[in-house]
This record gives sequence, structure tokens and C-alpha cells, in this order.
Amino acid sequence: MNLNEYARESHADNMQWWIGLDGKKMQRNKGELLMHMVSEIAECMEGERKDLMDDKLPTRSMAEVELADTLIRIFDYAGAHGYDLEGAYQEKRAFNKVRADHKIEARLAAGGKKW
Repeated sequence: MNLNEYARESHADNMQWWIGLDGKKMQRNKGELLMHMVSEIAECMEGERKDLMDDKLPTRSMAEVELADTLIRIFDYAGAHGYDLEGAYQEKRAFNKVRADHKIEARLAAGGKKW
């Protein structure tokens, strides 16, 4: 599967969160949805910081489960908005391979990205 297929699948899996209690399709707040993604990353950080196992999937580390939750939220969002994640991902990877500011000499220069 490609990223767009994951997005369609995740959005279909999460349709209950796009339907109001009155049974009608809702407009979801983009900022709120993006912050849900951020909160999953924060939970991943906590799992890494404390070396925790997940409480719902106890055979998995909390970090990997929270990263999976982040992907689900990203895919759901992209699926809802019809974003072409696969195309953007491939184009961004190609761009990053030739970025001047990612080269060692640029990173070592004054004001360069150290990490």
C-alpha cells in the first residue's frame, strides 16, 4: 500500500469521529486535529523518557505505539482533506537529497543546522 491508501483506510476506520451525535457529518477543527498529532508525539517522548511499555498493547513499547497513533491521526487527517501524502512524501525526499542546507559544509557554517 502507498501512503494515500493508508490515509483512505485510516479515515474510513475513524469516520465515527467525523459524525456528530446527531448523525450528521461534522466540520472538524484543523488546529485541534493537528494538536492531537502533537500530543501523540509528546506521549511517545514520555514513553522514551521513562522506557515504558504500552498500557493497551503491553508487548509493545509505549514509544512505538504512540508513533503508530501519530500515523493514524496523520493518515485520518490527510484522508479527510484529500491530501496526496504519497506524492508529497516522494517529492520531499527527492528535494531533501539535494538541499544545500543539509550538506555537512552548510551545517558546519555559522548559523548552520547542527542537528
